[in-house]
Amino acid sequence: MLMYTTEVEIAAAAARMVVEEGLEYGPAKRRAIKQLGLAGRAPLPSNDVLEEAVRDYIETFCADTQPAALKALRALACVWMERMAEFNPHLGGAVWRGTATELSDIYLQLFCDDSKSAELKLIDQQVRYDVSTVPGFHGDTVDALSVLCACPGLEQHGAVEKVVVHLMIYDRDDVRGALKPDSQGRPQRGDLQAVKRLLKEDACS
Repeated sequence: MLMYTTEVEIAAAAARMVVEEGLEYGPAKRRAIKQLGLAGRAPLPSNDVLEEAVRDYIETFCADTQPAALKALRALACVWMERMAEFNPHLGGAVWRGTATELSDIYLQLFCDDSKSAELKLIDQQVRYDVSTVPGFHGDTVDALSVLCACPGLEQHGAVEKVVVHLMIYDRDDVRGALKPDSQGRPQRGDLQAVKRLLKEDACS
């Protein structure tokens, strides 16, 4: 069991913001420090510590709703992975790691010979998208094509909820770096077949 420290206190506050407000880890940590009235030099929890706090929060407060939301987001991710199959899509982020809620975005990494080819694919399919930059797995920012779309299985007040799917653009050779495990030896992302396996596991649990 972790000893109670300032770092753990920050992680607990940040975890609530991640789950209840849909914040990404970085902004959640910074807001938690401000909310707790701590100095700017307070030790930030690692992403692993924060993820564990997020899992604890979900298990305590969202155990009755989060699994269905996660299943819906993974199913939508599969739809987009099939649509963009020629770019070897891999799913990462909270939807892959199992900590996603109805407020989570979907992050798909595409590996392209030509950085514009995925954009042309969306244009051919008459899909509206925004171009943005998001943190990449190399530590720098990468271009992302962000699409707002309905997510069957996520409903509120009788209406289907919409989520943002970020199609992150990488060079084709970057896929080798994408397959490196995290500090605990776990895969950080998965291809379509891996996501389908997760969906089967979700259905059996």
